[in-house]
Amino acid sequence: MSDASQIPPAVPERTPPAAAVPGDDIPTLLVKIFGKDRPGITAGLFDTLAAYGVDVVDIEQVVTRGRITLCALVTAPTAEGTTEGELRATVHSWADSLRLQAEIISGRGDNRPRGTGRSHVTVLGHPLTAESTARIAARITGTGGNIDRIFRLAKYPVTAVEFEVSGAETGPLRTALAIEAAALGIDVAVVASGLQRRAQRLVVMDVDSTLIQDEVIELFAAHAGCEERVAEVTAAAMRGELDFEQSLHARVALLEGLDASVVDKVRAEVRLTPGARTLIRTLKLLGYQVGVVSGGFTQVTDDLKERLGLDFASANTLEVVDGRFTGRVVGEIVDRAGKARLLRRFAQEAGVPLTQTVAIGDGANDLDMLNAAGLGVAFNAKPVVREAAHTAVNVPFLDTVLYLLGITREEVEAARTHVG
Repeated sequence: MSDASQIPPAVPERTPPAAAVPGDDIPTLLVKIFGKDRPGITAGLFDTLAAYGVDVVDIEQVVTRGRITLCALVTAPTAEGTTEGELRATVHSWADSLRLQAEIISGRGDNRPRGTGRSHVTVLGHPLTAESTARIAARITGTGGNIDRIFRLAKYPVTAVEFEVSGAETGPLRTALAIEAAALGIDVAVVASGLQRRAQRLVVMDVDSTLIQDEVIELFAAHAGCEERVAEVTAAAMRGELDFEQSLHARVALLEGLDASVVDKVRAEVRLTPGARTLIRTLKLLGYQVGVVSGGFTQVTDDLKERLGLDFASANTLEVVDGRFTGRVVGEIVDRAGKARLLRRFAQEAGVPLTQTVAIGDGANDLDMLNAAGLGVAFNAKPVVREAAHTAVNVPFLDTVLYLLGITREEVEAARTHVG
């Protein structure tokens, strides 16, 4: 039989009083600490407060240029023999010992409830000016929204900040901020808040002038001596002035007779868009699947798929007979409707709902794909595309799309380090 004296007494469960439920009209204290940051401040504050039997209702901490602002919303003292006055004196004494400033404000209850209609507003500036920030904030307020939190996502290659907004519906807020962003020359993306934002697990992008800086048909045309004629047709097609399939056949016909060995030269000439490798590498490390769809040619996209470790790739195929291009394409045509169709196919194969997909493109033939995706991003796009897409990015760095997904620059750098 065991010795009962060795059995520790049962510790009764601590049941907080019903009045202490966050949000009820109970006395609370807002404790604010600010000053030069150093290790141990957060632990020190709450160790100091622990002696007074308070419960933590909310915490917010930010460090900017080595200066800390720490806010703790706690219940009034409950420990026997303690008073609010003693808590105040102790906190001030502790702060003084660390050369910090303290402010304690009495009140009642929790923070006010956030309004319905919650959105993430991502603002990209190169640079981001005080005027732009003021006008975006004023426009949010003007739509009935309240800014609940602001934090920085990145400082390079663009300044990216995110506003958490409540009280305004996402659609009207997006429309209002798009108008303001266009006038200011900055990029603003508005997406609905919720778990779905982090669950977007398939990204599909256009190739020419999106993933790469070139138009592949023009690279081939340069070797065939018909670059100017092809460029004219390409520009008209991207503006939506020509039917894509007709323009495709017209441009490809100009390549008739060109030696197919030129494919290796064209692959070597392709220039990735700045940030393309970082975008793909980061997405892959975070568990995303990534694909491309192109009105260009498999002779190039198959190589890109292998080089970049893409999960999906689809494009048109130039017909080759006896080692030369025939001036025709074979197989399924990847046009405007085809890109949207392929997005759906990739999503099905990846096991990802269409609402959790992201599409990126720049031309009119990308519009169906951008509108079909959960989030459509117009990247340095033509005006007709910017106006129709969910959001636009007008800086020449493809990895800025990561910030629209709520991925910070620190996470990007961590991915870079992980890869080595």
